[in-house]
Formats: sequence, structure tokens, C-alpha cells
Amino acid sequence: MEEKQTQQQIEEKWRNFWEEKEIYKFNQKNIKKIYSIDTPPPTVSGEMHMGHACSYSQQDFIARYKRMQGFNVFYPFGTDDNGLPTERLVEKKKEVKAKKMLREDFIKLCIQFLKETRTSFIQDWKNMGVSCDWTINYSTIDNHSRKIAQWSFIDLYKKGRIYRKQAPAMWCPECKTGVAQIEVKDKEFDSTFNDILFKCGRENLTIATTRPELLPACVALMINPNDKRYKKYSGKMAKVPLFDFEVPIIEDIRVREDKGTGIVMCCTFGDQTDMEWQKAYNLQIKKAINEEGRMTEISGKYKSLTIKEARKEILKDLKEKEILVSQKPIKHAVNVHERCDTEIEFITSKQWFVRYLDLKKDMLKWGQEFNWYPENMRHRYNSWIEGLQWDWLISNQRYFGVAFPVWYCKKCDTPIIAEEENLPVDPLLTKPIIKNCPKCKSSEFIPDNDVLNTWFTSSLTPQLAIQLMPKAIQPKLFPMDLRPQAHEIITFWLFNTVVKSHLHYNKTPWKNTMISGLVTLRGEKMSKSKGNVVKPQEVLQKYGADALRYWSANSKVGDDIEYQEQEVLAGTKFLNKIQNATNFVFTNLEHQSKTPELNETDRLFLNEINATIKKATEHFEKYDYAQAKMEADRFFWKVFADNYIEIVKNRLYNGTKEEKASADYTLYQSLLTITKMMAPFIPFMAEEIYQKHFKKYEKSESIHISEWPTEIKIKSSKDDEKIWQRMLEIIYQVRQAKSEAKKSMKAEVILIITKDDFKILKNVLSDIKSVCNAKEIKEGQFEIQIL
Repeated sequence: MEEKQTQQQIEEKWRNFWEEKEIYKFNQKNIKKIYSIDTPPPTVSGEMHMGHACSYSQQDFIARYKRMQGFNVFYPFGTDDNGLPTERLVEKKKEVKAKKMLREDFIKLCIQFLKETRTSFIQDWKNMGVSCDWTINYSTIDNHSRKIAQWSFIDLYKKGRIYRKQAPAMWCPECKTGVAQIEVKDKEFDSTFNDILFKCGRENLTIATTRPELLPACVALMINPNDKRYKKYSGKMAKVPLFDFEVPIIEDIRVREDKGTGIVMCCTFGDQTDMEWQKAYNLQIKKAINEEGRMTEISGKYKSLTIKEARKEILKDLKEKEILVSQKPIKHAVNVHERCDTEIEFITSKQWFVRYLDLKKDMLKWGQEFNWYPENMRHRYNSWIEGLQWDWLISNQRYFGVAFPVWYCKKCDTPIIAEEENLPVDPLLTKPIIKNCPKCKSSEFIPDNDVLNTWFTSSLTPQLAIQLMPKAIQPKLFPMDLRPQAHEIITFWLFNTVVKSHLHYNKTPWKNTMISGLVTLRGEKMSKSKGNVVKPQEVLQKYGADALRYWSANSKVGDDIEYQEQEVLAGTKFLNKIQNATNFVFTNLEHQSKTPELNETDRLFLNEINATIKKATEHFEKYDYAQAKMEADRFFWKVFADNYIEIVKNRLYNGTKEEKASADYTLYQSLLTITKMMAPFIPFMAEEIYQKHFKKYEKSESIHISEWPTEIKIKSSKDDEKIWQRMLEIIYQVRQAKSEAKKSMKAEVILIITKDDFKILKNVLSDIKSVCNAKEIKEGQFEIQIL
């Protein structure tokens, strides 16, 4: 007997086969029917996590389906490995701090680390059965990607869409870099509303604030013009406690009368509203917090303290002077950097921005130009645009990333932009081609030390992949057919890709987007900090990739999915069942090269499989892989395994030559169809079954480049479904009766059926008789007599 292989052995065998035979290779010569996928480049974070395993399986279901539909699938793979995430990973793994190293040395360390880890990182995706063309690959820090990212900067600069400005911007004190609005999220903290006394002449004014450390940066008090309580103070001056300088009291409709005490400090800068007030009333800019997250010299004795230390000391001094009159604990939602959860500060510095706030109406229109699966995810895109308040800050004060292709005149600060033909460039290592500043004629230049925000490069993934191809076929790949991605980065990746595509090419980047959800455990998103992580590598080792993919197909497009081991076990059960069923069938089957005269039961059964093919195909065309899998899965268990195999057994063993030929043909066609319909979900086991049993009769080298099932050409009539269902109902009733009587399923019965049943079931009675082990079938009032 053939030695039984483990699932892991099966998967390794076919993974090597696919790679050796280049089964998933994009054919550059066949450009008539292309399906192109804008594959998400995962951030190199050490290893694949469960969210990756699930979402990449889901997009792979579509890729495999399209390939079986005859498409030449362009399915590249990239890695996102520049910027802050890589820096943090290298610092952790190599136990170093970037700021304590020479920048050049740290960059070399990052590149070396990526060389060491990238191959093993990508292997996780291969192990999951993701069917990318692995020869089409990029890294967002390689020369190819750097060149495209720098070209993007220059193109937008020439179009007047990029500008550099000394302005208040969001800043992360932990990461010590400017951050864009897309990199900020709300997080709820325990905080305190502190009621502090300001003096207006001899009168006290009570101001409620959660940020007493910003008192040295206070530049005005704001009141609502409709608030009768404070109308008399409008235009007067108030003295700031502890710091003893005066600020004006100004009316502004944006002050909420019902929040705090109704009087608000305007500080430079606590939030977006502070910035709007400073600009509207031309107020002084005071910088109380520096880039290190520490208090500046204007803070007096609090200088050099951290924000939290200063808050504590200032509150202590306010209490001692009896000008902290009350404190109220609150839950306070604040902006934090999504990378490290540090509270955002607003610091004035020179940064590069992409100007796009003037395009909000166009952005909403652009979101209507492609299909969303599911449709409701479009609302997240629209809501984000409607809430946009900032142009896109693209400067990061980091070490490892794509450099700005810019130098500055040392004398007059004029930016000198690199020439496109010289890209990629590193201004730290090279000089501009021009010898003199075009404005002041100085010959001294200094490089831009910042790096481009990582999303600035990631928003170019269509180009990063497509421009790896010969120029002649690039127009056939863009716009791409599909952008698959998670719903949590619609505002990061999807939005900016749409914007960049229109700004550069005046085109929508893709025709469809398919949104995946998060993976949860006990109702919460998996997170190392919460200790609720299941590693996919451990699941693969225990159950294999097919079982994990089977589980991931349970989630509807866009929905979050709870990790449940019993669902992975259900996948294992399916794999065992389909393998055993196949082995049974082919042990008893003689291949029929032509369609024989079909037994009536077989004809009815094939009509059922035709209906399943139609439903599964329709679901896949709507990117509803979950329903497609459910149809195929249900048909295998409920119709094929539970009923048809049992119905046909007697004919396989004891039937006439014609009866057996019909059964052989039907079993072969139905099992091949089921295996093909399940192939996108369980690619390894599908290949094992195909190669072992079907390959010698079929022309395709792999099941994954065979044709997706189409309806089998057989006769049908309007009563077929009714007859089939009644047949199954009777078989079920007989089985139930035997079970209730605690009799063997082989027990003989006398089956009495109604006249109407006798009439419609006349052509399948012989199969009903054999599967029910009926001694005879009579006409009369329905009854099952167990002998």
C-alpha cells in the first residue's frame, strides 16, 4: 500500500512543483486577456501574522478563480520595508538606537537586516499557498521603487501640488518626526479637566483645560460672542497664572458654551482649532514643547521637563497658589501616532506637503469611479474625505527611507530639485548638477535630511509593479483590475493611491477594490499587547495551509472574522473526507472517454451540480468567495458524500455494464467539478487529487491552470429539481426511521409511497430501492415498515 502522506508533506510537494513548473508565471507574450492585481506589500515585521494569512488567502481565492477562468493573471509581490516600521524592527532585533549611530551606518544595518530576513519573511506567504508570480517582486526601498517615488515627488512639484512651508504640523515626540493626518488615530485616555483661575483686572475667570503644560504657550482666551456670561470681557486682557503675562480675550463662534466653563485657552498649538485661531487673529506663535517632547526655555523653571513631568509640576504649583480650584476626572479622546500610540503635539517646523484640500469634491467623485466590494466600504472613504482638514504632510525626520531628491541653497534656502534622468539620488551622498543657485548664484548647497513618508511610496504600488514589465505591455496593465486590502487602511493606502493616480495620470488606479476585515480573538483584534495572538506558522505546522484557508473563506468580504480552531478543524475534516471519497471512487471507477447513456438518477444529479456551478460562478464574479465556497462545500457534503455516493454504490458493484458506465461518468465529472470549485480554497489538496487521479485523463499540467467548471451538457426538464428533492426526502425519512428504531442502515424495509410519488419517481425507483435496502416499494399511504 502507498504510504500515507501528512498534509505538510503534500503541501511542500506541490509548492515545489508550482515553483519548478512556473505554474503561476505571468505570460508577457499573451496580453489579450489579462487580470491584474495590485497586491498589498506587507510591512516587513519579522513574520506573517494571522491577519495577513486570512486576507492574503481571500485575495488569492480571486486570483486562482480568475486564472481558471482563462485570464493571464498579473499577480506580483512586494514588501514595504522602508521608513519607521523597519527602523523600529532593526532597533529591536539588533539592540541599537538609530539616533546614537551615524546615519550612514544605520542605513547599512537596515539594508543588511532586510537581506537577512526578507526571504524567510516571504516564505510565509508561499507556505500559505499564495499564487503570486514570485519573479515579479519589489521592495519599497530598492532602487527601482526609490526612483519611482522620487519621480512622483518631482512630477507633483512641477505640477504645483507640492510645497514646503514653515507651519504648525502634527509631531510625534516618541518617533521624533512629523506625521500626516492619515497616520493619526483617536485613543481614549483617563484625563482631568482642571479649572484654573486667570485674572481679568480684579476679577477671576475660570478656564477648564486638560493641558496645563501649555500655559506658557497661551496667546489668547476665546469666548463665544453669544455667551452672555462673558460678553463684558470681550477685548480685555487676562493674566496667565504662574507666568504673569497678559493675553487678549477674543470672541469666536467656534467656542462651545457648554464645554468646560465656556472660556477656552488658545495655545500654540494644542489642536487644529488653535491653529485656525492663530491664523485668523494673527496671534503670536509661542513654542512651549520642542521636537524631543520636552519643555522649552519659555517655560521658565519647567524647561527640559517632559510633557507629563511638566503637567504634574505645574498642577502642583497651581494648587499651592490656590489657583487650581477644582479637578474633574474624564475620559478624553486624543490624537495619537498610529505607529506608537504616543499623543500628538503640534510643532512649528519646515515640512513638505502635498496640496490637495482643494480637491475634496473631486476626491468624492473619484471614489465613484470603481466598484467597491462590499459597497458599504465606500462610506469610509467618503467620511475620511469629508473630515480632511490638512494637506498631506510627506516629510519624516527619520533615517531609513526614500530621500527627498532635493538640496537647498545654503545662502537663500532655494530648493534645488534633482533631474529625473539621474534618479534615484541620495542628496547626502551626491551634489546637484547645477553649479550655482539660480536665485542668488551661491555655489554652496546643503542636502535635505528628511525622508519621504512611507505612504508616499506605498501609494504608488500599481507603478512599482507594472514598471517592472516591458514598456510595451504596461498600458495593458493599468488601470489594474483589483486592489485587495484591509478596511483599516482605506484612509492610508487606498485613498492616497487614488489621489496620486489622478494627480499623475488623471486615471482611476483600478476597476475594483475588495476589502477584507480584521481577525479577532474573543471579540478583539489580535494584538501582542493584549496577549491574544495566534501565530499562523503554528497553525500551519499543526493543520496545514489548506485548513487555515478553508477557515478564512468563512468570512464575507469586508467582515471581521473570529479565529476559531474548530473551524480550522472543520477544514481538516473536509480534506480527509474529499481525499477518502476520491480514493473510494477511483478504486471502483472505469474512466469513460465518451458520455454514456445516462441513468435517470445520474442525469438529475448532474443537473444539481450544474446549478451549483452556476451559483458558485455568479458569487465569484461578485467577489463573494464565501458564498462560492459555501455552495461547493454544501454540495460536496449534503449531496455528493451524504447521498449520491450511497445511491450509486449498488450500481458500481452490481449494475449492468450500461448502469455502471453511467455511474462511472457521473462520479468522475462530479468529483472533478467539486475539486475544481474547491481548488481556490484548498489548492494543495486539490492538486494532490488532480495529479493522482485526473491528470492522466485531463490535458492541463496543473488543476490551477485548468478550466473553471462549466455546465455539463445534458437534458433537463422543469420537474427535475422537484423529483430530485423528493427522492432525497424519502431516503432521509427511511434513514431517520431506522435510526429511531435503532436499526442498522442495512436493515430491510418495505416502502409504501403515494400515487403521486410513484408517478414522478418511476424512473429512479430502482436506485431508491437499493439505497434504502427496500425489499419492495408499494403504492399507498406513505409508510416505512422496518423488517
